[in-house]
Amino acid sequence: MSYESGFIARHGLWTDDDRRLAEDIMRRVEAENLNLIRLVWADPHGYSRAKSLTVAGIKSALESGYNINVATTTLDSAGARTFSSFVRGGGMGLDEMTGSPNLTIVPDPTTFRILPWAPRTGWILCDEYFNDGRPFHFSPRQLLRKALKPLEARGLKHVVGLEIEWYLLRVAGELGPENIGAPGVRGKPIATAPVEPGYHYHSETNMDLMQPVLSALTDGYEALGLALRSIENEWGPGQVECTFAPRDALTAADNVLIFRTATRQICRRMGHFATFMTRPGIKGLYSSGWHLHQSLVDARSGRNVFMPESEGACLSPMGFNYLGGLLEHAVPSAVFATPTVNGYRRFKPNSLAPDRASWGYDHRGAMVRVLGGPGDPATRMENRMGEPAANPYLFILSQIVCGLAGIDAKSNPGAQDDEPYAAKRTPLPTTLLDALTALEGSKLYRDALGDVFIDYYLKLKRNEAGRHQRFKETHGGDPDEVSEWEQNEYFDFF
Repeated sequence: MSYESGFIARHGLWTDDDRRLAEDIMRRVEAENLNLIRLVWADPHGYSRAKSLTVAGIKSALESGYNINVATTTLDSAGARTFSSFVRGGGMGLDEMTGSPNLTIVPDPTTFRILPWAPRTGWILCDEYFNDGRPFHFSPRQLLRKALKPLEARGLKHVVGLEIEWYLLRVAGELGPENIGAPGVRGKPIATAPVEPGYHYHSETNMDLMQPVLSALTDGYEALGLALRSIENEWGPGQVECTFAPRDALTAADNVLIFRTATRQICRRMGHFATFMTRPGIKGLYSSGWHLHQSLVDARSGRNVFMPESEGACLSPMGFNYLGGLLEHAVPSAVFATPTVNGYRRFKPNSLAPDRASWGYDHRGAMVRVLGGPGDPATRMENRMGEPAANPYLFILSQIVCGLAGIDAKSNPGAQDDEPYAAKRTPLPTTLLDALTALEGSKLYRDALGDVFIDYYLKLKRNEAGRHQRFKETHGGDPDEVSEWEQNEYFDFF
């Protein structure tokens, strides 16, 4: 293979290590007799998009990338075209977006895997670029890379531990005409049934009802190198929680993408159904969350810089400033942690989810739960604001942006909240539209991500929220119950 004249070389997108890994990939493709390799990228919703290439196709892609249509970044969560792509500026005022142009996706050789559930199939994550070599404005993975640079300049790394809840159900029907939608209108999700009765927290017997699927998932996660630590029966019927060992921020985000992909595809092949929708519209199902554990470490020594030296302290001074940033900017951050209409059903008092920007030491009612202390290298913060459908790149990015702002401003989080649901703290948004309004007015995020991305993201998500609003006005319904619109929109998409 020659890497000297293609798109990747012309724009200096790979290191020497990347080129060596690309050669290793082709050797593995031949040794494992693979016949298809999925080139994968994350859309703005954190949904996995892919094209399958033959062996000849992947060889070319490892030299010159591969062309894709920009369209997947212009669609809302039901595939509604949100921007006027065929007018000058693509409905965004950006000449380069005119006419729904092609992008070039470039494989990241460090992410190559062989899928254990799909025979003779490889998988590799890609970064999106304009055809002149510029990083694509709206690539979540590129945005996370950008957010990591200020940390790298300070000699720091962001370390993330994953704790994500989801639902396992049994497929109880066949796809039919009612399951087919149209652009902007999702069909009904396929019929499902519970796999266990639920509400027996950590029940060994109920967990055993799910064991065949959980064992297959565990094998799949191990084959993918996802560092699973636990898989457990949660509160609701078929609700599962998976926890993973800490990894650097970009690796953790990548791992969430393939974790959700693997979970949904392995389950479906076994006649089951996995959903990361926060609160499915099925009787008796409890809300799921994504608790994001995070710390900063010295890039050279690996020392946890959140770990306090003073007895009685739970965080270092830098840790407290970082925590202060998370609290101060919690409201505009909410849309990245909880980007769906359905996710805001979690933010209720005494619900194991936060309703305001609070913190506490080892307190599950607070938005940020602090763990660790002097001499504990696992000292960290657990942000409990996230939903399992969140875009991993944007959720993790939001923590870095807020935390660094807190460090720079020496933000003071105040005393911990022993009664977080009664604390005099800033309330979190109660709807997606409220969260988007908060983001629109955030100077912090406009400075960090740029007006181009913020205005794009606001329009994309307001299209989604607006369709929900129109459904409510037309159909009414109990506001405390999950609507048919939410179930159709999110149950199978996530």
